Amino acid sequence: MEKLINNYLATFKGLSREVWWLSLITLINRAGTMVIPFLSLYLTQSLGFTLSDVGLIMVFFGLGSVIGSRLGGYLTDRIGYYKVMLVSLFLTGVLFVLLQFVTTLVGFCSAIFVLMMVADTFRPAMYVALSSYSKPENKTRSVTLIRLAINLGFSAGPALGGVIITTLGYQGLFWVDGVTCILATILLINVLNPKKTRVLDEVKNEHPVSVYSDKLYWIFLAAMLLFGVVFLQYFSTIPLYYKEAHHLSELEIGLLLGANGFIIFVLEMPLVKWLEDSKRTKVVLMLMGGLLVTLSFIVLNMTNWIGILVVGMFLMTIGEMIMFPFSNAYAMERSKKGNQGQYMSWYAIAFSLAHVFGHFSGMHLVDKLGFDNTWYIIFGLSLLSGVFLLILKNKSKTAKG
Repeated sequence: MEKLINNYLATFKGLSREVWWLSLITLINRAGTMVIPFLSLYLTQSLGFTLSDVGLIMVFFGLGSVIGSRLGGYLTDRIGYYKVMLVSLFLTGVLFVLLQFVTTLVGFCSAIFVLMMVADTFRPAMYVALSSYSKPENKTRSVTLIRLAINLGFSAGPALGGVIITTLGYQGLFWVDGVTCILATILLINVLNPKKTRVLDEVKNEHPVSVYSDKLYWIFLAAMLLFGVVFLQYFSTIPLYYKEAHHLSELEIGLLLGANGFIIFVLEMPLVKWLEDSKRTKVVLMLMGGLLVTLSFIVLNMTNWIGILVVGMFLMTIGEMIMFPFSNAYAMERSKKGNQGQYMSWYAIAFSLAHVFGHFSGMHLVDKLGFDNTWYIIFGLSLLSGVFLLILKNKSKTAKG
């Protein structure tokens, strides 16, 4: 057991102090956005909005994320990642506090748009900071550490949010969200001030390539957009499938979804280290991850056995653990060709757009065609994502040749 623990801890070695601090800031920030999982409940129960109103608000939520990601990339290339992260965290904290005072539909659409626009300027800046604070050989594991922080934040956030709503009400949730973002800002100032940090991979590109002329990167982004639409079904249509098709209770659904976060926490870093040592290319590893997620949907139509839900969740989780770290590392590696903020913003935008289209389209398909037919269509979209990755793999070989 001691050897097993030592081997596990060894997978974290070599990461810089700055990456660990950035992960802690990300953990605080993600745990602090605990209002998001309860947003639909707050809007319907406290403000009396209809479900169609909530749908409209979520569209503005996604649009704000898209524009914020693009703006964050632009500002990162102009003023640097530190200033963008600093301003984004602080203003997000202030806006979370103010959001509780907005009660009209138009006002809330506008407020959530501005909030997400400001909040998601953080993402491209964080990716560029992560790249700068990591040695080239450690970038994928650095991304994995950030993902662990995000998953822990998303796991702890809703649990804390439920306690806060019970004791302080929804208003308390907005205050805690705001304060945690501001605390993350204070931590950022103290531990990642440029005067106190060391850059391990500084990219100085006198003649940067525009992302718009990088055809390989756009093939990659198309694959990520399609994969994002597929993957996000696990946060919208899949829980509904568990409830309506297999009659699972909320507790059972929570345990099944919670298993995803637990498996990621325990296995992702050792898995990524093992795959890195295998010397396979990042594109090949992305194909492997995408294939596992694809299988996680098609197995659902093979049998009515309740255990297939566990099999599907396990396949999706392993696929996710491979796809996200290596796709993120590929984007950071490719960004050295041009303006890093511009490149990383489009990586973030691909998943923001998936949020805009993925939830709505999945729900619409289930409503019109039922679960089984929806899974076949999702399976097809996942295969199309794989086709784009195969094209990327072949064109990458040609470019090198």
